Amino acid sequence: MDIQIKATKELGWNFIETRALMGSNLAFISDADFDLVCRKLDEAQVRFNCFGSGVGNWATSITESPEKSYDEIRRAIPRMQKLGIEFIRIMSFPVPDVRKYESFAEEAFKRLKTIAKIAEDGGVVCVLENCSGWAAGSYEHTLRTLEAVDSPALKLVFDTGNPVFHDDIRGEPPFKKQNSLEFYNAVKEHIVYVHIKDGYMDGEKEVFTFPGEGDGCVKEIVADLLKNGYDGGFSIEPHMAVVFHDKSIQSEDEIRYNNYVEYGRKFMKICGYEYS
Repeated sequence: MDIQIKATKELGWNFIETRALMGSNLAFISDADFDLVCRKLDEAQVRFNCFGSGVGNWATSITESPEKSYDEIRRAIPRMQKLGIEFIRIMSFPVPDVRKYESFAEEAFKRLKTIAKIAEDGGVVCVLENCSGWAAGSYEHTLRTLEAVDSPALKLVFDTGNPVFHDDIRGEPPFKKQNSLEFYNAVKEHIVYVHIKDGYMDGEKEVFTFPGEGDGCVKEIVADLLKNGYDGGFSIEPHMAVVFHDKSIQSEDEIRYNNYVEYGRKFMKICGYEYS
C-alpha cells in the first residue's frame, strides 16, 4: 500500500482503487489493519474511489454457492461508508461450460439482483465489470443483465482491454474475440467508471502493452468519453511483464514502480496532459 500511495502521489493523483490489501482485501482485513489503512490514507491525503472486490469474480463459479460473495459485500459496506467509497467492482459469476451458457442466465440475474439490493440498502453502487462472468459474454449479455436486474445500484465499469482477450460467445464456436470499441459503444450510457488496460493477441498468447499501443481502442474510447462530458474515474491496470528500459534499475519492485508511473504518464498524455 505504501508503494502504491507513493506512485499515486508521484503521478499527482489523489485516488486509488483498492484490491489486494495486506494479504487480503478491504472486506476481510482485521479491524487493526483497517484502522492502519485509514491512518495511511489520511496522512497521504489520498482516498479510495472504488473497492475492487472478489464478488462474483473469476474464482467464484456460478455452479458454486454465492454466499461468499454476499458475505463479502455485506462486510465491505460499513468500511466503504467510513472511507466514503461509492463504488464496489463486481463480476457476474463465470460459467464453466460455454455449451450451457444460456441455461445460467436466470441464476446470474438472480444473484446480481441480490447483490444490487444489498448495495442499494447500504448506499453504495455496484459497478459490473466486463470480465469473468455471465454478463461479460458479449455486450448483448451485459445489456440483458442490466435490464433484468433493473437496479439503480448496478452500473458498469468498462475495461478497455478485456474485450481484446475475451471470446464473444454469441453464435457457435469457434468464437471470435470481442471488439473493445464495439462493446464500449453499445454500453457507454451505463458506464460510471473505467479501467484502462491495453494489449493484443499474439496467436494464443496475451500480450499487454502501454495504453494506446494495443488493440483496446484506448485513445478512441477516452476521447469519446471526454468529448461527451464523462466525469467518472479512470483506473490504470498495466498487467505488464516486468520489463523496463532503464537497465540501471535492478530491483523488481523498483521496475514495477517505474513501469506503473510510466504507464500512468502515458495515459495522462492520452487525456491531454503533457509531462516534461
